[in-house]
Amino acid sequence: MDTANASVGKGRRIAGLVLICLGSIVLIGSAGAKFAHVPKVVNELGAMGFDGERLTMIAVAEVISALLFLLPFTRSIGLLLASAYMGGAIATHVQHGQPFIQPAMILTIIWAGAWLRHPQVLWSTNQASTPSYSALQPQAGKVGN
Repeated sequence: MDTANASVGKGRRIAGLVLICLGSIVLIGSAGAKFAHVPKVVNELGAMGFDGERLTMIAVAEVISALLFLLPFTRSIGLLLASAYMGGAIATHVQHGQPFIQPAMILTIIWAGAWLRHPQVLWSTNQASTPSYSALQPQAGKVGN
């Protein structure tokens, strides 16, 4: 176990992993519905301008981001891609006057899982671990700065 996760309790690690798996399964299931051309999904996304190859590209993006998010050594890039994907889904729902609670909830689950398992993902909100501006300035009289 690495030192970054050593301070995370077992319960928190398990809860985070459950949410990470849940969020990834939702993304993979959603991609599966797009690959299978489920009529309701095709009709809803077609009304928003996503059909044919675009629908397939969206499904591929979902699977890639979910798989990268599942694997611990690619989790940070998976979190970034899943966040970008879900942000696009939220924006698309808003643009078309549809409720955006579903993609927002999935994004919340993904981030909650990442935070529970890897609290350092929100490092900038933890003032105790954020270096102050003065700590970043070269010290007077020190050589090699």
